[in-house]
Amino acid sequence: MAASMRLTGKFVVIGAATALLCAVAAVWTLRSGEPARATAALGEVRPVWSETDWPFGADPWGKGKAFRCKAEDCGGEVQLYVRAKLGFCNCATGVADDDDLDKMGDLALIGKATPIGAGREIIVGPMRGRSRHYRVEGNRNALSLAFNQRCDMVAATALVGPGAPASLEPAVLAFLNSDRMLKWAEIALGL
Repeated sequence: MAASMRLTGKFVVIGAATALLCAVAAVWTLRSGEPARATAALGEVRPVWSETDWPFGADPWGKGKAFRCKAEDCGGEVQLYVRAKLGFCNCATGVADDDDLDKMGDLALIGKATPIGAGREIIVGPMRGRSRHYRVEGNRNALSLAFNQRCDMVAATALVGPGAPASLEPAVLAFLNSDRMLKWAEIALGL
C-alpha cells in the first residue's frame, strides 16, 4: 500500500509539473503573437534623442522632424526621421502589410534599401502600423516604421550607423511612444 501511495504521489507531481509547463508555453505563445510595443527592455542602450535640422530637400510631403542619438548613448550613431503624410494611407486597412510599408515609408530618403526579413505589427499610441529592418547601401542598417490614424499616417525611418546594436526597434518605439512625440503626431495629424 505504501509503495502504491508513493507511485501515486509521483504521478501527481509529474502531472502538476506538466500542467505548469503547458501553461507557461501557452502564455508565451499567446504573448509572442502580440504587436511590438515599447515595453521591451532596452538593455545597455540608453538613448538620448536630440532634435536636428531636417536634412532632405523639398518633396510633396514637406519637412518632418529629425533626431540624432549619439554613439555613446545608442552604441553607434542613429539618425531618426519622422514626418506626417496626410491622406496617404488606405483609410480602411491602414498599413496592413510589408508592401504597404514599402510604399508608405520614407526609405527613399536615405538610399537603396533591401529588406532583411519580414516586418511586424507595431503600436504607437492609439495608432497601429508596421516596422521592418533593411540593409542600406554603404553597409548600414535601417528601420522603417509607418503607422496610421484613419487616412493619415506617420512615416519614421531610423538610419543605424556602424557599432549600433542590430535592433534598436525597442528604443525607437519607446521614443515614438513618448509624450513629446505623441503630442507632435496628434498636432501633425490633426487628431
